[in-house]
Amino acid sequence: MKTSQAWRLGMKDMQILHAPRHRSHLKKPTWIIVLVSLVCMFLVCAYVYPPRNLAACYVFSSSSCKALSNWLPPAPARELSDEEVAARVIIKEILNAPPNMPKTPKIAFMFLSPGTLPFERLWDKFFQGNEDRFSVYTHASKDKPVHTSRYFIDREIRSDKVVWGKISMVDAERRLLANALKDPDNQHFVLLSDSCIPLRDFDYVYNYLMYTNVSFIDSFTDPGPHGSGRYSEHMLPEVEKKDFRKGAQWFTMKRQHAVIVTADSLYYTIFRDYCK
Repeated sequence: MKTSQAWRLGMKDMQILHAPRHRSHLKKPTWIIVLVSLVCMFLVCAYVYPPRNLAACYVFSSSSCKALSNWLPPAPARELSDEEVAARVIIKEILNAPPNMPKTPKIAFMFLSPGTLPFERLWDKFFQGNEDRFSVYTHASKDKPVHTSRYFIDREIRSDKVVWGKISMVDAERRLLANALKDPDNQHFVLLSDSCIPLRDFDYVYNYLMYTNVSFIDSFTDPGPHGSGRYSEHMLPEVEKKDFRKGAQWFTMKRQHAVIVTADSLYYTIFRDYCK
């Protein structure tokens, strides 16, 4: 009996421990994670694919349309060498100088050939009747040419050997330009080969070239061995690889640009020494 009573007393004195409740886990803020992810993706896309039309610009900026890279601080500019500073000053002065336009401006036709021009008679017909609007210069790199047209007689300049793809070709072109620039009436300069022929009459060519304010040159990117493969790091810092181009030598050029090409020594020296 005592044992039974003691047991009952113990039961009264004991605290009843409730079993732990099974609480459901709190919901994670998934909407915040999704929102942050969308914003990150939006910014990455804006950087990689900047907007290219005005309608998309307002999504990124209400004031202007700029790529994300433009918002970053600009990279420090490279300090120019003394030669680069001098070259840029000369080029700026030449381009800003008012042109001294003669009463009858002329086109200088400069022929770069190994010898006799096979289409000289065709050029003779092209030039006839326009004697006061053109001049002719020939550079024969191999043989002394035999002329059939009066417009080509005694028009040879001092010539030298020319090798395709070598600096000697640039030397010949600069030699032709220098001789043609001695005539102040020459306002446009055309470099031609022995295989070139006129496809239009003289008036069409004259008006087209004289009334344009640009020069026409060939320039393109060529990843092959005869293009970018000829680039050398020795050309740095004046010539960076991203600016390196290839092009055919044939051109038509305004007088200001012809003066710049003839006066240049900085870039000519770099290409002569390192573009092999």
